Amino acid sequence: MATLAVDASLFNTEDNTLDDPGFDVINHALDELDRAKPRYDMLFNYYNGQQAIGNRVLRSAQAKNAKVMVNHAKYITDMNVGFMTGNPIKYVAAKGKSIDPILEEMDGMGIQKHDTELEKDLSVFGVGYEVLYLEQKAESTEDVENEGQPRLIQIKAECIDPRGVIMVTDDTVEHKPLFAIYAQEKHNLAGSPNGWLVVVYTKTQTITYRTRMSKHVDAASVKTVQPNYFGNVPVIEYRNNEERQGDFEQEISLIDAYNTIQSDRVVDKESFVDALLIFYGFGVDEEDAAQIKNGFINNAPSKDEGASAEWLTKTLDESQLELLSKSIEDDIHKTSFVPNMNDEKFMGNTSGEAMKYKLFGLLNLLATKSRYFVEGLRKRLDLMQSILNFGASQCDASGCDIKITPNIPANLSETVQNIVQADSHIPREITYSWLPDIDDPKEVIELMNQQNFESIKRQQSAMLQGNPDYIEGQGGGAGENDQSENEEE
Repeated sequence: MATLAVDASLFNTEDNTLDDPGFDVINHALDELDRAKPRYDMLFNYYNGQQAIGNRVLRSAQAKNAKVMVNHAKYITDMNVGFMTGNPIKYVAAKGKSIDPILEEMDGMGIQKHDTELEKDLSVFGVGYEVLYLEQKAESTEDVENEGQPRLIQIKAECIDPRGVIMVTDDTVEHKPLFAIYAQEKHNLAGSPNGWLVVVYTKTQTITYRTRMSKHVDAASVKTVQPNYFGNVPVIEYRNNEERQGDFEQEISLIDAYNTIQSDRVVDKESFVDALLIFYGFGVDEEDAAQIKNGFINNAPSKDEGASAEWLTKTLDESQLELLSKSIEDDIHKTSFVPNMNDEKFMGNTSGEAMKYKLFGLLNLLATKSRYFVEGLRKRLDLMQSILNFGASQCDASGCDIKITPNIPANLSETVQNIVQADSHIPREITYSWLPDIDDPKEVIELMNQQNFESIKRQQSAMLQGNPDYIEGQGGGAGENDQSENEEE
């Protein structure tokens, strides 16, 4: 894993501080990153279809070497990403607090697409990293008209490839971030390597080193420094689980076994087609061999003379192979908790509640993943809050409720029926939250109250219009006017 724990008390010299780490510390962290890179590369390749079956070499050079790859790794990741981030993540401020400036800033980021990319990194690598930074915003006429003094900066968030970043933390049980390092190889216009860009993100500044050849930094590297206004390390590490494992990492041996079986089945089929024709009691010359391709043999002796011919084929037990193949595939879905959606158990007429039981394992997995994901999201809110509160915006993200709703099929009619049955037994603020795509149940209650008020008003108007003493525009009939006069007296 690309995380390095060090003793923070060692950063107390002139050439080695937490605000400006020394060359030895940076290079040691980069070496740790190199040691983690082979694992990351393997997981990245499996997701992209470059799996072990592609390098298979058979012992017999004459044997056909089919390489069938069924990408279960991509299926597991894509399903987890869809379930986790298919619905937008909801943020609700704590009572008496406001996070509206943060939500507006997130809308400008395209945060839903960003969260999807981040969850994909978590599913593949087991960790994900994002960096927050400030970008100058072009002045617009709307800004000038509405605010007088336009805001010239906006907060940006980008995912960082985990293969190029390492987080350095203290060695306490809390593992608080000290700084993060991002390394990127550079190339010239001809595509040849042209040194490295090494960026060190500390709590107070961002330090950039440009090397000429090696990844390691030294006094010859070009160094630039920019201030960091976030008040903390602007790189956030997200974890997929406690072990920082990818969603398909423990299924790799099963994936390899499945690909091997499917490849061997193709080899057996091809071998069956290329069967040998054996002759008993006679031979064929070159002319006869040419005629065999046309389906007959000239001058072949009869059975009475003891001659015969037959195909030599390999016996195939398809039932056993199919049983073994299905068993391995079932193990892949069972151990990854990602169901096979093409299975006959998932029918179109399945109720929403029944679907939840079929997805029980996946929902439990997502519950664990969500807890770790929300931990990183809270750090994002804190960093954004510290920047926004520098200006006129005043927001408080403490105690904010972050809700990740799994993207599973919902039976809307069944949900509405449950809400109706629970009315007068459960507060509507709770029951209305059962509806999909509802961020604020209080807003729904207000809309319902307004709708009921307008409905009652229309009914009263219809009843009054049926009264012969009713005069339109006076607000009621004669009886109502008499009652008003009595009240005045």
